[in-house]
Amino acid sequence: MKKVLILSASARLGGNSDTLCDSFAKGAREAGHQVEKIRLAEKNIHFCLGCGVCNTTHSCVQEDDMADILDKMVQADVLVFATPVYFYAMNGQMKTLIDRTVPRYQEIANKDVYYIITAADTDKEIMDKVINSFRGFTLDCLPNARERGIIYGLGAWQMGDIQQTGAIQEAYDMGKAV
Repeated sequence: MKKVLILSASARLGGNSDTLCDSFAKGAREAGHQVEKIRLAEKNIHFCLGCGVCNTTHSCVQEDDMADILDKMVQADVLVFATPVYFYAMNGQMKTLIDRTVPRYQEIANKDVYYIITAADTDKEIMDKVINSFRGFTLDCLPNARERGIIYGLGAWQMGDIQQTGAIQEAYDMGKAV
């Protein structure tokens, strides 16, 4: 059994990327894994101050929900990063989370990593800009991270549009294969 942590940056409960997270979670649970989904919109996560204190203390001076999330990221075996795409980039909630991992990012080691993105655009090649941003964090900064899968929920503009794509089944299958 693996510990799967899904980090959902969807601002909308039941939004397109959040729906894909739920489908991934269902598959992973059915495969016998322990799954937790954190909705970043429901957490109090401040922007990084760039003060540098955490470089020596490995603890952030800010008191918010990030310390608990970092503990969960360190303890997880599998990390799933899910974001809607805003102007061809991950949304601000996801970027803020990534920036705030600085105190302990070296401890977020040996993880299997999945990415879920949703966008109105249907051009997968353009969406790889977002994936490359994730890779800059996960593959270049986290020790021994292994990319295991990408779910492109494209052509999803309005809430619920994702239901008309094959991404729901793909997310379930990928979760089941964890």
